[in-house]
Amino acid sequence: MVQAFETRATAAWVYDVSTETVLMDKNADLALPPASMSKLMTINMLFEALRDGRVTMETAFPVSARAAAMGGSTMFLQESDRPTVSDLIHGMIVNSGNDACVAVAEGLAGTEEAFADQMTARARALGMQHSVFRNASGWPAVGHVMSMRDLGILSKRLIVDFPEFYPIFAETTFDYKGRAPANANNRNPLLALGVGADGLKTGHTSEAGYGLAGSAAQGNRRVIFVITGLASERERAEEAERIVSWAFRQFAEKTLVKAGQRVAEAPVWMGAADSVGLVPAADVRLLVPALVQENATAEVIYTGPLKAPLTAGTPVGEMIIHIPDLPDARVPLVVEADVAKGGFGKRLLTAVDALRARYLDEQPAS
Repeated sequence: MVQAFETRATAAWVYDVSTETVLMDKNADLALPPASMSKLMTINMLFEALRDGRVTMETAFPVSARAAAMGGSTMFLQESDRPTVSDLIHGMIVNSGNDACVAVAEGLAGTEEAFADQMTARARALGMQHSVFRNASGWPAVGHVMSMRDLGILSKRLIVDFPEFYPIFAETTFDYKGRAPANANNRNPLLALGVGADGLKTGHTSEAGYGLAGSAAQGNRRVIFVITGLASERERAEEAERIVSWAFRQFAEKTLVKAGQRVAEAPVWMGAADSVGLVPAADVRLLVPALVQENATAEVIYTGPLKAPLTAGTPVGEMIIHIPDLPDARVPLVVEADVAKGGFGKRLLTAVDALRARYLDEQPAS
């Protein structure tokens, strides 16, 4: 990972979506209290229920005494309310409503405890290996933890898999029935700065400090970042803006090799041609640090000679691209053109050459 950026966060993970490049990994697999950032998992569970048709945006959920009694950030639900799924999504995202999370958990799973178990199991299925949920809201609880990488995986899923719902994360105000004017504004400090930010979730407890799972898009690029352990709202806002600026201005997405461009030539065994070109099947676009654009190197790996017949497009090897300060990129290489099996004369000459080479290898050294 690139080490030039020193973050004040206790743990951080920064990821370029289009090139699938991790730009920063600081304690990214450390399981930490996620505070309200864990609401993203509750939101994901509700988005999945919408996608599966188990609920609609108009489905009304009851509000239990437990939900109505939740402290901290709320959308001020009352037991007599029947908020819709749309209301609850906005309440969780914009108001960071702990009451909304409990209502969702009970509405989908019967109890918050059962829902938390489902959250943990679903997280594992999504590749989130360092997440355990004890509740739906991120309310402080022993053993309720997530890693920054897990939050990044979850953030990417919400962006990529639910494009019809993701724009809600950029909404700046929501005031359920006019009850929450003091808590109506989205806490994401980047939404108003014009840096392309459009999500996702802040978090804060005394144990976790101040954190943010965020994303921003500029041009054709999108960056996801997760930070935690900041000392104040101001420090969180400053650090988030610094990371976004660094991620977009210190890296450029480049086409290093065009699709079909020959990068190597491999010998062919008993073919109508003695060799064949190896090419990438698609354009190779990678993220390159601005200061080391001329320092990328590459090596080609394949097992040869290749045995005829060969069909164009068949994967036969890979090109490993080394870019300073970033993980190696591995690009599949395919056969450039068809190579038919050689005729009888070609096969005979090849066999003779092989026998001659074996004979020479077996002769004692003089």
